[in-house]
Formats: sequence, C-alpha cells, structure tokens
Amino acid sequence: MDKDRYLITAKEIAGTEGLKKTHFLNPQAQRINKSLGDMTGLTGFGFHIIEVEPGFETTEHHRHHHEDECIYVLEGTATAYVGDEAFEIGAGDFIGYRKGGLAHSIKNTGTALFRCIVVGERLAHDVGDYTRLKKRIYRNAGLPWTLVDHDDMQEVGGSAGKK
Repeated sequence: MDKDRYLITAKEIAGTEGLKKTHFLNPQAQRINKSLGDMTGLTGFGFHIIEVEPGFETTEHHRHHHEDECIYVLEGTATAYVGDEAFEIGAGDFIGYRKGGLAHSIKNTGTALFRCIVVGERLAHDVGDYTRLKKRIYRNAGLPWTLVDHDDMQEVGGSAGKK
C-alpha cells in the first residue's frame, strides 16, 4: 500500500495479477482477489474485485453478526445462496448482506469466469458463523482469530445469565 495513492487506473487494475486465496475451511472456495481498497490505504472497509473459476465457490457459507457486506456482479453467472434459498445471479445484480442477517455464499455454476465486486466493513471486532459447519469465528483487534464448534459454546450472559 502506498499511503499517498488515491487512484488506480482501469489499465492498472486489469494488469494486476491479484492474490490467489483458498478459504481455510473450504478447499472448494478458491478465488483471485484484487484488493483495491488495500492498494489505496482504505481501512474502514474492504473493496475487492474477485474472480472465481467455474465449479468453485467464493467462500465458506457464513454470516457476520456485526459487519455489513455486499456484492455487485461484473460478469459471469453463479448461484447465490442466502439462508436456505438459492438464486441465479449475473452481471448487474447486487446483493446486500446485512449484519446479523442470513448466512450466504456464492458458487460459480456457470461455464465462464465469474467476476464481482465485494465490499465489506472492517471493524476491529466481529463474530461470524459458518452455519453449515456449525462453527463460530471471533475476530478481535490485536488477537488471533478464534474458531470454536457450536457444540462447545456455552452461553454465560444475556437472558440466560440473568437472575
């Protein structure tokens, strides 16, 4: 990141190789990630162009408890999974995943490269659930991320902790 950089031209974006990522819980979630927000020093939210080959997914099916996230499709077709529903999506479609909402993921079910913009908050703390795997992840600034099985969680506060 260059702290003085404000502009990335279309030519530079097209020529950027991007970073190949595989989700740590889902080997089928493979994508190329171009983090334009990081390249210009944005810290409050991430702005990424991602590319997913046919048959692969963008991420593990998940939901955020404290962060909003959204997708804008640039090209290709895919299936977006929101909660228990599946939606066919293509260029020009927009999906808003609100914090505390339903779990979500996308799979490239088309025959060509799927490209989209992903925007998400970058709060110091977040809690996410990988609902299909029954796991929860905790992110706290300055600490390692923590992953636990839902079966191992014990509620100790809130309505259960009141006397």
